[in-house]
Amino acid sequence: MAVNLSAPNPAELYPIAGLRLGVTEAGIKKADRKDLTVILFDLGTSVAGVFTQNRFCAAPVQLCREHLATGDGIRALLINTGNANAGTGEEGRQRALSTCQALAGRLGISARQVLPFSTGVIMEPLPSERIVAALDAALADAREDHWLRAAEAIMTTDTLPKAFGAQISINSAPVSITGIAKGAGMIHPNMATMLGFLATDACVSPALLPQLARQLAEGSFNRITVDGDTSTNDSFMLVATNKAAHPTIDSLDSVEGKALKTALLGVAQKLAQAIVRDAEGATKFITVRVEGGNSQAECLQVAYAISHSPLVKTAFFASDPNLGRILAAVGYAGISDLDQTGIDLYLDDVHVVTRGGRHPDYREEDGQRVMQRSEITVRVLLGRGAAFDAVWTCDLSHDYVSINADYRS
Repeated sequence: MAVNLSAPNPAELYPIAGLRLGVTEAGIKKADRKDLTVILFDLGTSVAGVFTQNRFCAAPVQLCREHLATGDGIRALLINTGNANAGTGEEGRQRALSTCQALAGRLGISARQVLPFSTGVIMEPLPSERIVAALDAALADAREDHWLRAAEAIMTTDTLPKAFGAQISINSAPVSITGIAKGAGMIHPNMATMLGFLATDACVSPALLPQLARQLAEGSFNRITVDGDTSTNDSFMLVATNKAAHPTIDSLDSVEGKALKTALLGVAQKLAQAIVRDAEGATKFITVRVEGGNSQAECLQVAYAISHSPLVKTAFFASDPNLGRILAAVGYAGISDLDQTGIDLYLDDVHVVTRGGRHPDYREEDGQRVMQRSEITVRVLLGRGAAFDAVWTCDLSHDYVSINADYRS
């Protein structure tokens, strides 16, 4: 059961001028489920992406990087669930390429203008023939308002589709933003096991888009963790169709650039947090905020040590205020000159530790009261500087083990 996450509101998923989405059932892993999506772009659309840093990356990730590097205008995305096409060698690459070629042939474009994405089981051959056979149905289904259908079609172990939108005004012109994502397990920064697609009709200089995509990923999908496993297929794509009626944004430091980035980041963070809220077996949504570090990187180092600890995560699942586990994680995070007497720890509003020791007013029943909540903030003060950062994570339950033990069945 997802933690305080509801199904998307279709009224808040705004059509993006110059973009259409089509969904169908290709029978890639199971019959009678939406598992193939095409996203089509008009000429003049700009596309940028951020991908997994796992060196054993999947065939579609390899092709995406190659196709983006050619500089040809991307005109379509092809997304399948049920099969990751990872650990499949040259055959997997050729199968992914064949699906790009088949879609390109139907659209009258180059295969280099198609980006493929896959998610599902690793080391299984991609049933590319099923994907090719289903392309006509997916294209026939393509509409501007099919965001929710697409969000459903990219799910794997997700219990709910993940989709959010926003609308802003730039130079008095309306601008729409809509995004979808999938992910529930094998979630770790650099990036998480996820597919994310964020689109806007804003007019943005193509040269800015790669930088903007990296900044958005860093502030959202690279701030979540479920189990510390970095996937082979992670991909986050940013799309600007350049259809809005405002002058082109050519600087992220301009008033217009800042407004657009803030709005895009808001949607990206909602998508990223939805992945954690819907994490496999999760019952708690936890924000780990570390303050008073010498650098942002140092704060993240501590935040991830806490967030990745199985002992910390299982304590939260049990609502057990065994909070010394958090202090232990802070201590082994890797800050060689950390002074434990400068550390304070809060659990929501409860001051647990002061100057490295138990706060004199702390009572275990206060800690347990907080631990029983479905949303909790862990706040660590390092007392070393002015830097701060936060990570979003969840607890670790019996269901997480069951889901992953049964994943291929």
